[in-house]
Amino acid sequence: MKTALINRIIPFSSIDGPGNRMVLFFQGCNYTCTYCHNPETINTCNSCGLCVPGCPVKALSISTENGSNPKVLWNPELCTDCGHCLSVCPRISSPKVREYSSGDLFARIEEAAPFIRGISCSGGEATLQIPFLTELFRLIKENTDLSCLIDCNGGVDLSEHPDFMELCDGVMMDLKAGTERDHKDLTGRPLAPVIRNIEYLKTTDKLTEIRSVLAPGLNNRSTVELGASLASSEIPYKLLPYRPQGVRAAGVKQHGRQSMTMDAMEELLVLAINLGAAGTRIITSDLS
Repeated sequence: MKTALINRIIPFSSIDGPGNRMVLFFQGCNYTCTYCHNPETINTCNSCGLCVPGCPVKALSISTENGSNPKVLWNPELCTDCGHCLSVCPRISSPKVREYSSGDLFARIEEAAPFIRGISCSGGEATLQIPFLTELFRLIKENTDLSCLIDCNGGVDLSEHPDFMELCDGVMMDLKAGTERDHKDLTGRPLAPVIRNIEYLKTTDKLTEIRSVLAPGLNNRSTVELGASLASSEIPYKLLPYRPQGVRAAGVKQHGRQSMTMDAMEELLVLAINLGAAGTRIITSDLS
């Protein structure tokens, strides 16, 4: 079976898709968003070991079983989530990840199946591990009635993965910026693939929603104008205010320590609705 690195699992969530859902946060991302609210999921741990000596509860250690390839090991039973390991890591990468096979992860999902409506895969960027997702989603579809959604940045061409898309029930697509230049400045990646993915998902009826984080220092108006043009009354458009908590120092320096004001958010909400995106709403608690 295929394996994947999982940063964390939220057993029950009511803000990551319809109904009560288990949320899987995959480790690794192809974007470097300046306002990223989960920056510890961008890079994978290279086991440099700098985090080990300072762990106050000795939850981290170095394994030398692989000889010249030491590995940082994490003991979740000792960990107090103090965040020291992230504060000293030059890659801002979490050593607190677990490698799951698709079968092991499905077993955990199956235990919760009577209490949830489905799973949502986030990150990081889950679509960087489509072979694993395909295997996992197939197990879920063959053995449960759960729905399978992904929270996606649009950087991977989903039309090239028809087997996976047949198993995927829907995509919550992030729209980071409204122009090619702004998108490249914000994420390090081009905007065009995101738009192509949105148009493709519309043809398959698997575009669950479009969502945009709005932050100080960004061209929020152009983002909302593009988002409204791509959404519709049937496809919700969610506007999420930036929050500085958990954001890298460089991101806080660029966007500040204050979120968007509600007046500014409501002005952009009205703009989207006037442009025809009747399903637009502000989500103040959905800041993933």
